[in-house]
Amino acid sequence: MTGTKVLVVDDEPTVREVVVSYLRRDGHDVAEAADGTTALELLEAQPPDLVVLDMMLPGVNGLDILRRVRQTSNIPVIMLTARAEESDRVSGLELGADDYVVKPFSPRELAARVNGVLRRTNGRETNSPQPIEFDGLEIDPLAREVRMGNDIIELTPKEFDVLAFLAASPRQVFSRAQLLEQVWQSSPEWQDPATVTVHVRRIRNKIEVDPEKPRWITTVWGVGYRFEP
Repeated sequence: MTGTKVLVVDDEPTVREVVVSYLRRDGHDVAEAADGTTALELLEAQPPDLVVLDMMLPGVNGLDILRRVRQTSNIPVIMLTARAEESDRVSGLELGADDYVVKPFSPRELAARVNGVLRRTNGRETNSPQPIEFDGLEIDPLAREVRMGNDIIELTPKEFDVLAFLAASPRQVFSRAQLLEQVWQSSPEWQDPATVTVHVRRIRNKIEVDPEKPRWITTVWGVGYRFEP
């Protein structure tokens, strides 16, 4: 992962300094921005491989930046937030954030999450190296592409990870806690299970003919989710 570009956006100088230091120690090429306007300029001039994005920023806030990013790109975005309310976290996830970290946080944990997302995004970590095909749906872990017939379905990196993980074990039921541990590599004690719920809903909106009556990812009430081959 040496040479991967990471953009860190946070208006707190101390936070930026620590996060940038840890990421550069891991070999990443790191750019930083203290406000939303600068972040948007860097995103356009030097598109990164991943963005660490604070939710609360002067000027253009983190959610507005995320919204603009998702209009043109599926690069992974990890949100930083000082807000503990579930509604704030869900807002970011609904807009397409791949993960979030609540302040105060461990810089080592954040760096580990960045590295994990980049490994999966670069195809270095996958549950199945061979394409998975079911009834017109094709999931290619190496190309990180999903196709329905001749159409490519645009998924964010984390959406792809969730779908590929479930499809690799068809009809096996996974709880939200298991998905957090396996896909996010995060303990349910540190991550809200609503993260999984939001990602499944977003995937359904993209691959299902009727998201309210899913054909591919079904809910096993009181347990979790499974992929139907």
